[in-house]
Amino acid sequence: MDDRLSQTIEALLASHEPADLHRGLELVKQEISRVGSEDAGALFERVSTLFYIDPLDRPDLAPLLNEAVALVVGFGKWVIPALLHDLDDSDLKAHIVIANVLGRLGADAVAPLMAQYQSAPDSARCQFVLYALGKIKSPKVVQAAALAIEAAEGEDRELRDTATRAIGKFVESIPAAGLPENIGRRFVDVLQKNLGDRSPAIRAKAVRSLGKLAKYGHLTTDERQILRRTFEHLLGKDERFEWDRAYLVRKEAAEAMAYL
Repeated sequence: MDDRLSQTIEALLASHEPADLHRGLELVKQEISRVGSEDAGALFERVSTLFYIDPLDRPDLAPLLNEAVALVVGFGKWVIPALLHDLDDSDLKAHIVIANVLGRLGADAVAPLMAQYQSAPDSARCQFVLYALGKIKSPKVVQAAALAIEAAEGEDRELRDTATRAIGKFVESIPAAGLPENIGRRFVDVLQKNLGDRSPAIRAKAVRSLGKLAKYGHLTTDERQILRRTFEHLLGKDERFEWDRAYLVRKEAAEAMAYL
């Protein structure tokens, strides 16, 4: 890439105007078609600056953010280490976008994310990893089941919250025949335990994830009957009339009953 083109792309992608950003992304696409995606490291660095766009603050730029995400996904799996490296210098907005990119990159991101979890400097990074793994639509996320179970059982409330949600996302992508019986049993056990969590948000996520286990065929007939009775209790529809006080939990239970 010659210096003039590089400077033009950099200036366009530094703009706050949708037309400039779109033009910059179009120039990146043209250059990639010339040099190939695997020789586009400098282009990746420029495009990834758009990950800091706040679509709530600038909804007019949301389509450009989506365009940037699709472009980076098209670079292929070589960008995974670069995306993980960027976590050290990016903010929450960029983290969310990076997680979505990793999710769309699919199965190739599972092992690098698991390695990132093992070397995470803090629980916040572990939360990000589990969130990103939940975005991956591949049966290979079953490899990360043990990480999610451990976190869902842990003392850190935010990590427990993220892991409880992640389990439900995992089972969306794992076929019934692809979930080992012992892992499925542990999923049910930890989610049942988290139905008693002090946090209404965690209880609600536990209900939702249990509902997904039912929806995607991961429960036995006996487990489904037990879960139905549990949800009836949360809704105050059994003989004890001791429903969960949090509306969010009852709402999730009512929706999950459709899968039982």
